[in-house]
Amino acid sequence: MKLVKIPETETICRNLSGGKWTTSKGKHLAVHSPYNGAAIGQVPLSTNQEVDEAVSKAQEAFPAWKQTPIKERTQFLFRFRDLMIKHLDRLAHTAAAESGKTVAEARAGVMKGLEVAEFALSLQNMDAGGLMEVSRGVTCQSNREPLGVVLGIAPFNFPAMVPLWMYPVALTMGNCFVLKPSEKVPLTSQIVGELILEAGYPAGVFSIVNGGVDAVNALIDHPGIKAVAFVGSTPAAKAVYMRASSHGKRALALGGAKNHLIVVPDADLELTVKGVVDSFTGCAGQRCMAASLMIAVGDVEPIIEKIKSTATKMTLGSEMGALIDKPAYDRISGILDRAEKSGAKIVVDGRKASAPQGYEKGFWLGPTIIDNAKPGTECADVEIFGPVLTIVRSPNLSSAMALEQKNPFGNATSIFTSSGATARYVASQATNGMIGVNIGVPVPREPFSFGGTKESKFGHGDITGVSSLDFWTDLKKVTVKWAPQADQNWMS
Repeated sequence: MKLVKIPETETICRNLSGGKWTTSKGKHLAVHSPYNGAAIGQVPLSTNQEVDEAVSKAQEAFPAWKQTPIKERTQFLFRFRDLMIKHLDRLAHTAAAESGKTVAEARAGVMKGLEVAEFALSLQNMDAGGLMEVSRGVTCQSNREPLGVVLGIAPFNFPAMVPLWMYPVALTMGNCFVLKPSEKVPLTSQIVGELILEAGYPAGVFSIVNGGVDAVNALIDHPGIKAVAFVGSTPAAKAVYMRASSHGKRALALGGAKNHLIVVPDADLELTVKGVVDSFTGCAGQRCMAASLMIAVGDVEPIIEKIKSTATKMTLGSEMGALIDKPAYDRISGILDRAEKSGAKIVVDGRKASAPQGYEKGFWLGPTIIDNAKPGTECADVEIFGPVLTIVRSPNLSSAMALEQKNPFGNATSIFTSSGATARYVASQATNGMIGVNIGVPVPREPFSFGGTKESKFGHGDITGVSSLDFWTDLKKVTVKWAPQADQNWMS
């Protein structure tokens, strides 16, 4: 029985420029499914000329799109959202086939992304500006103004969701949007482009430019791009931010993480086990909100034993997906070898797990648990980006928080406890941007914004929610006075 619908023919990916699909003249790379290693598509490395053409077409479309009332812009998004729901199964299977997720995870990713679209749909009814009489006969008004053509650079791990964090708000606020999908997972974006056109968005308002590092650099450097949003690893995020900001452009680049889950003795057994296991195995650990480090405070052996037994029973393919490619497997396997040499113990070794029948050529790593790791070692400090949980022991909560505060990354911290006082203490002392109480993946729901701190984010604001409006728009302030006032004062 097939776990996911792996395409039988290769999709030749195209760029979407000026409302039309164009075939790139650049070199093409093969797209392989993590499930079985089979080639399922070809993605072009767009030329600088093709980058310029897409941005130029978007620039041409911007003046009319900017002048379109927000309620009219929203109607396109209403139609697009309905089409995404209609094609949900197709989107989920495509995203799963190219990224290695389970179909359920891919479907959930689309729905989570559409939550941001639904927030964008509400913007037409929000007070996006404001008007106030600030003195006698004088009023001040603020209006949100779109920036122009903006760029979104997406990672491989969420082919549908992460782009949906960006373009619904950006488009609804009047920008034209250029999407650069990961060259490892370009197929889902091809479907998105089809649905954008079917929803009736004007030509040039939404564009897709495929490619690798050269295309990214050409897009960032293009004078027509006014803002750059990025999600990926910390080194890449820092490079994107520095390159964009060196051109004086607005940039928000989200990087990696080393999320800490703190477990204390009074934690609820079932709630904690499910939260921890789901967090480090979901999406095969290939997400910036995955549990990476568990700090075991005091005696929590019953919880650890249940985590281990639960993880060993997971079935690859149906309950957990595959790694993106062979280099990812080799990199993680090397980290595990070095962890053992540093004195840690691998108590659950996913390298020994069996691949699903018929998918033996895929890139499979089962749930893996490293225990008794020491702070400062690679497995305890580095983002592994796989289904690997590292456990560090801590004698008390204050020492656990000291470890959390030294963490150079800043996405998420979760505390598992039955004590409200303990939860409040951790929430107040944690240095990360997203905090969970008895939640393994503390991603805020809209309109609360997604975003970390420290080495997990470069730039200001957040990429979703209310905070994202400050990234995708400028505030224009208008001060008005119509006639002299007989009773004017110094403020008039």
